[in-house]
Amino acid sequence: MTVAPHNVEEEQYLSLVRQVIERGERRADRTGTGTVSLFAPPQLRFSLSEPAADSSETHGEEPRLILPLLTTKRVFSRGIIEELLWFVAGCTDSKVLSDKGVRIWDGNGSREFLDSRGLQHREEGDLGPVYGFQWRHFGAEYRTAKDNYDGQGVDQLAEVIHKIKHNPTDRRIILSAWNPADLPKMALPPCHMFCQFYVNLPLPDAPSSTKPRLSCLMYQRSADLGLGVPFNIASYALLTHMIALVTDTVPHEFILQLGDAHVYLDHVEPLQTQLARKPFAFPAFSWKRTRDEIATIDGFQSDDFVISPDYKVNSHPPIAMKMSV
Repeated sequence: MTVAPHNVEEEQYLSLVRQVIERGERRADRTGTGTVSLFAPPQLRFSLSEPAADSSETHGEEPRLILPLLTTKRVFSRGIIEELLWFVAGCTDSKVLSDKGVRIWDGNGSREFLDSRGLQHREEGDLGPVYGFQWRHFGAEYRTAKDNYDGQGVDQLAEVIHKIKHNPTDRRIILSAWNPADLPKMALPPCHMFCQFYVNLPLPDAPSSTKPRLSCLMYQRSADLGLGVPFNIASYALLTHMIALVTDTVPHEFILQLGDAHVYLDHVEPLQTQLARKPFAFPAFSWKRTRDEIATIDGFQSDDFVISPDYKVNSHPPIAMKMSV
C-alpha cells in the first residue's frame, strides 16, 4: 500500500475544500443548516486515461483507464453506478434505487419533502422530471414516474452520441438537465445542470489506429463539497467513459466548473479529518464486457463497471457526513 506522492488531481479538490472552509462567506441556505461558500472557484480537471505502460505510438495499445474516485475517504461507488444507470434509463422514481440499497434520494422523495414543495399529488418517491427525464425526454409533458415516455421529447443523450460519432467538431454537443418550465414540478432542481462534450481528433500524421479523445466539461450551480461533489466527479467521469466506449473514442478528461461551492457547517469537522489524510493514486478502471457486447448506451449493466480491487486498500476509510435536505 503506497501513498501516491503527487496525486495533484485529488489535491486540487482538497485545496478547494480548505479554501472554502478558511475563506468562504458564511451564508444561510435552503436547508437551514448554514454553509460557508465561494463563488466560481477555478476549474477542477481530472484525467480519465493514460498511455498503457507498454504502449507506443506505433503499437497503438489501448490506454489505461482511470476513475477519479476520491481516496482520502472511501466513496460509495456502487451507489454512483446505480444512480448513473438510473439517470441514463430516464427513471425518476427514487424507490427504484432504494430497492437496490441506494438511498441517496430517499430524503428528497419522502412524503414530507414532496409536500413541502407543493407536490402533494405525487406518490412518495416520484421526484418529477429530474435529471434522467431531461436527458432522455426533454420537452415532454411529465405525468408520473410510472408513465412510459418512449419516443416523447428530445433524447439529448442519443443526440450527444450521434454528434460525437458523425459530427465530432460540433460545438453543440450539450446535455442539459436545466429546464426552467419543469423546475416547479421537480422535487429538487438539478445541481449539476449541464455538460458539453469535446472531441480531439487525431493529428493528420498519427498512426491509423489512433482514436479521437473525448472530454466532458460540466457546470454545477450548487456544489456540496463534502457529500455531493465526490459523487458528481465520479459520476460524470463514468458517463464520459460510457459514451467513449459506445462511440469508440478514448476518454480523455473531465473538467468541473462549480458555481456556489459550499461546505455545510456540520461538515467542517469531518472534512478537517479528510484534509489531514494523504491521497493515494486514483484506481484503474475497465469494462467487464466489450463494446460489441454492450452495443448501446442503454446496454450497460451495473456489473460492467470494474473498479480496481486495489481501491479498497489504496483509500482511506469512509467519513460519515449528514445530508441536508
